[in-house]
This record gives sequence, structure tokens and C-alpha cells, in this order.
Amino acid sequence: MVFYFTSNVVQPPVTLFMGIDKYENEELIKWGWPEDVWFHVDKVSSAHVYLRLAPGQLLDDVPAAVLEDACQLVKANSINGNKMNNIDIVYTMWENLKKTPAMEVGQVSFHKDKEVRKMRVEKRVNEIVNRLNKTKREEHPDFRAEREKRDADERADKKRAAREVREKEKEEEKRRKEEAEIRSYNSLMKSENMTSNYDAGNDSDEFM
Repeated sequence: MVFYFTSNVVQPPVTLFMGIDKYENEELIKWGWPEDVWFHVDKVSSAHVYLRLAPGQLLDDVPAAVLEDACQLVKANSINGNKMNNIDIVYTMWENLKKTPAMEVGQVSFHKDKEVRKMRVEKRVNEIVNRLNKTKREEHPDFRAEREKRDADERADKKRAAREVREKEKEEEKRRKEEAEIRSYNSLMKSENMTSNYDAGNDSDEFM
């Protein structure tokens, strides 16, 4: 089961989500999307909260207010972190999460530490947590099916884009050939006109 929350601090609103336990977190780790941003309390056990970026959106594009919502949600769903002030929330893209067979369920590390960001949370802001909890809903998604559909859609988009590029290249090549034929025809016509005028002049001179 996954919990979904709506952050309406931006328009259109964005969705934050997290697994109900470490086993759900394991599924989210396995079947996450390249567009997913992962949040966790640094060095303390907590929920794994995700934000799914819009197509073309980068991590640096996420508004500060949305980051604040995600960080407050992570803190509120950490047994120990929720009681602490001045804690760091780490976040990074899903693709930077590293999972090895030796790790415990729900545990991760990172491929590149330099791609991990931190945000300091001084204390819990109840107004934010209460607002998010009012939008909370439960769902039972099929993580694998959703990821496979996402990948299939991406492959279809790439094929369509490649086909459009090929069609444009063909149209451009056709246009260049047509222009070359027109230039060649115009050049030929000018040559014929010059020869015809020259011959006509010779005929007139012979009668003089």
C-alpha cells in the first residue's frame, strides 16, 4: 500500500508518495522512475518519500515550497526524527540510489554522493504536516506494471520522434533537389537565349 499526498503550494499541485513500510519501500526502490526524487532523514530511520518530476523538469527546478513540504512529511514520518530539531533531510534522484544484495530490506546507499542534496529542517511545522495529511489517500499500485508502461511509452515517443526526424530529413533533401533542378534549368534557358540572339544577329549581317 502506498500513501499519496497532494502538495498545493504550487499550481498545478504536485503529488508526494511513500510506502507504508520497509517492504513497500523496497518495491519503490526497485520499480522507481528516473523522474522520481527520493527523500529521507539523514542518518535516521524514516519513511521514503518520493516526488515525481514533470517531463523535462530537473531537480533544480523544484520550488523551495515543494521541497519544504516533502522534508516536513519525511520528518513527520520518522519515529526518532520527528522528535528532533535541526535535522538534515537528504534527497536525490531515484537513479542515484544504490541497492546491493547485502543490504537490509529498505536500505539504500548512493552511486554518487555529490549528487545528494541536503535541506536543514529546524523543527516540525504542524501547519504543513496537517495540510498534507488532509489530502492523504491510500492506493495499491502495481509498481512493475506502472514502470513497464512508462518505459513502453518512452520507447514509443522516441520512435515517433526519430520517425519525424527522418521525414523532415527526406523533405529537406527533396527540397534541395528541387532547388538544384530549378537552378540548372534556369542556367540552361539563359544559355539557349544567348545562342539564339547571336545567330539572329549573324543572319541580319549577311543581308547587309
